[in-house]
Amino acid sequence: MSRSDSAADRPGGAGPPAPPLVAERVSKTYDDGWHEVPVIADLSFTLEAGTIVSIVGPSGCGKTTLLNTLSGLIAPSGGVIRWHGRPLRGMPPKVGYMLQKDLLFPWRTAIANVTLGLEVAGTPRGEALERAHALLDQLGLHGFATHYPATLSGGMRQRVALARTLVVDPEVLLLDEPFAALDFQTKLLIEGDTARLVRDQHRAALLITHDVEEAVSVSDRVIVLSHRPCRIRSVYDIGLEGDRADVMAARDSRGFTDYVRTIWRDLEVAPA
Repeated sequence: MSRSDSAADRPGGAGPPAPPLVAERVSKTYDDGWHEVPVIADLSFTLEAGTIVSIVGPSGCGKTTLLNTLSGLIAPSGGVIRWHGRPLRGMPPKVGYMLQKDLLFPWRTAIANVTLGLEVAGTPRGEALERAHALLDQLGLHGFATHYPATLSGGMRQRVALARTLVVDPEVLLLDEPFAALDFQTKLLIEGDTARLVRDQHRAALLITHDVEEAVSVSDRVIVLSHRPCRIRSVYDIGLEGDRADVMAARDSRGFTDYVRTIWRDLEVAPA
């Protein structure tokens, strides 16, 4: 088990290509007009291509605020966020953002929901449909392209949302508890689909989750945050044997339980 208790997960060498995402001493403080409320304090880490990094922490510690800051939805109060070596300016390109709620449009079919981003980008209709159908088939939704969201199960809807996120060919996925509302079996299947697509296509993913077992089973690295204002308490490089897209096998791997117990212990004593 590899562990680093420093506040910074140091970026790699200076040679190209630069990592997709580097956060350097990022902080965020809100001002409500009466007093300042610090949420993120001096937080640094690196997200490499082809890897999945999970962030876990106490409820309300600022995980979603961190994701919104990294994606350019809100501005940091301090520090530097670099996407592919360049300081963040607004929304970064080639990024897919997926939330816990699928947010599908009920009046559009599954295929029409998936192609929405391509339509906005001006992709020819034939190409958009071909790419969308290929992803739906890959995610086990062959035959459901013309179904409306109301006729799909929760897991199927989340697969459509994943296809919508991937069809625009993002290099980085920002995932804010996208599997939390699913039943256990469906959750494992979609976790595996996501892990396989990220690693096989050399994308990168940053996953926010409350589920420590999920974090360990799908991730190459787990970052544990403290209470608000959040700092990095510890970082674990996950070294499980076998096919990392098989999350059930990962949960059965030697060392899995040790990682889970140690991370839970960190969460229980995370400093305020």
